[in-house]
Amino acid sequence: MNFYRIQRKTAQVPIVSLIDILFILLVFFIVTMTFKKPREVLQIELPTVKEIATGKVADTRSVIAVDVSGNITLDALPVPEGLLGSYLTAFQNQNPGRKLELEADRRLPLERLLQVWDALSKAGIKINEVPARIKAGGE
Repeated sequence: MNFYRIQRKTAQVPIVSLIDILFILLVFFIVTMTFKKPREVLQIELPTVKEIATGKVADTRSVIAVDVSGNITLDALPVPEGLLGSYLTAFQNQNPGRKLELEADRRLPLERLLQVWDALSKAGIKINEVPARIKAGGE
């Protein structure tokens, strides 16, 4: 048995007329386009820093380093457990006026960091005068 199939027309888009419209739009945009006017560039001179020889020694700081396991070094000198306060007192006596800097590992337990700050305050060093740098392990 043969069934009659309805043949559908395929939709055809007239491409030639679309190309004409595209060409007309292109010509329109090219003709009506206004170009940017060149603007003057503002010259900025940034200030520079010049070091003046005043005879003063540069402010260098000694480093108290604490690693992740809690080991403490004072200017690359290992400090035994619990003796940081006495080491700091002796350090202050040998180097009067020398400033300190705390360098701690990011994974260091807060309790150990508080012990270091407590030793600093017991040695007569103000904690706010000792900047702390917290570093990631391995840096």
